[in-house]
Amino acid sequence: MLEAAGLTDFTVRPLGGGTYNEVYRVTSPEGDFVLKIAPDQPGLTYERHLTRTEALFCRLGSSVAPVPEVVHTDFTDRDVLLMTCLPGEPLHGRSDVDRPSIRRQLGTAVAKLHEVTGPGFGYPQLGLHQTWREAFTAMFDAVLNDAERYGVTLPEIPLNTRVLDEVKRPSLVHFDLWDGNVLTDTGLTGLVDGERAFWGDPVAEFVSLALFREIEDDEDFLTAYGFEFTDSARVRLATYQAYLYSIMLTERVPRGLTDREVERLIREALDKALAVLA
Repeated sequence: MLEAAGLTDFTVRPLGGGTYNEVYRVTSPEGDFVLKIAPDQPGLTYERHLTRTEALFCRLGSSVAPVPEVVHTDFTDRDVLLMTCLPGEPLHGRSDVDRPSIRRQLGTAVAKLHEVTGPGFGYPQLGLHQTWREAFTAMFDAVLNDAERYGVTLPEIPLNTRVLDEVKRPSLVHFDLWDGNVLTDTGLTGLVDGERAFWGDPVAEFVSLALFREIEDDEDFLTAYGFEFTDSARVRLATYQAYLYSIMLTERVPRGLTDREVERLIREALDKALAVLA
């Protein structure tokens, strides 16, 4: 596949940090690249053809934000994606950067991503819906079914689907922009791992952007993005928090994750979201 992509005299080494795909760093005279290879079987329902979704995200996002460019794809057997390797290191755990400045740059970049509009709502690899309410209800039902399949006990989660009808435009949402997927050097250099992207409500993006925290405390990001919360937006945010934290609890089983402290953090965050929805 690398030869088909036009690479010569390349070396390949594993990259850490991935929890779904096999991820490798490829170095060649033609440049530095990242190679992703999908697993044989998906874990959760939505985790099918994620590499194809990431390729779509990169093709659309790289024209408006610091997103990797697609170099080559091969979807004939196990899905494979080759893309450019962006400079910088993850923001997670960094103390050597100007974080307020990075968050302002991030707000501007994410706002541009959200201007990209899709042909419908939902995960592109699973089929799109005409309304956000239809799409998100299907997304949430799939996670509840996954939890039952894997024997994960989730609390009762009330959904106010009426507020979802306020979303009229399907925006490109990355949905995994925690600090580990935000690359920085002296400034923002990359938004990576867009495999969980969907077409939907931009407010959903704010969940991972403030994982286990409150996005309303991040004035730098929100000012640069240009967003002011309403009561309705807070209900929608809590709804998407409940969705993501339900995913994080359920995926622990197929991934064999056993860290009880992490599970405690997830359940506490889920309880806070449920308090808003109650």
